Amino acid sequence: VYPNTNASIAEELNFLSDNHLTLSILNLVSYTLFGVLLAVLVLAIHQRLKKYSSNFSKLASVFGIIWVGLVIASGMIANIGLNSVIEIGIKEPENAMLVWSSVSIISEGLGGGNEIVGGIWMLLLSIIALKGQLFSKPLIFLGILVGIAGILTIYPLDIFTEIFGISQIIWFLWVGIFMIRKPLTVVRN
Repeated sequence: VYPNTNASIAEELNFLSDNHLTLSILNLVSYTLFGVLLAVLVLAIHQRLKKYSSNFSKLASVFGIIWVGLVIASGMIANIGLNSVIEIGIKEPENAMLVWSSVSIISEGLGGGNEIVGGIWMLLLSIIALKGQLFSKPLIFLGILVGIAGILTIYPLDIFTEIFGISQIIWFLWVGIFMIRKPLTVVRN
């Protein structure tokens, strides 16, 4: 458990140092690995949607690919920042925590605290899916809800981030099951 807000600099630094491996693995999985898997999904969904709305599908894919980059960058910044903070903390604990604050702001700004780019991607592809009747209506409407929640994370209210995060997990599982059950057939010449 992360130390409470009244924790001293030494307690916070000790927490980061004691949990360095766990936090690094968590960042690696939740940002970097997620980003890699998201790239695969963005391309797979683009393959399905492009014949129904080529230009709109390309636009959606642009936002999906940008989101991939932001998510991966966020995780890499968090891990590199964590390493630096632990090294700096040996000699300069107060400066280390200032660096950690900056790392957290940048990491959250790129891929953890707002989800506008991911929301736009999900909203666009849900609109295309609705137009082409590619997914079930409940899945499409969930995608629209997720997309809107992601876009609304522009407002500094945690509720939108929480709605986006939880509903996004459900959407990812559902779309994955759908795509496995109804694979794309490719016609080769």
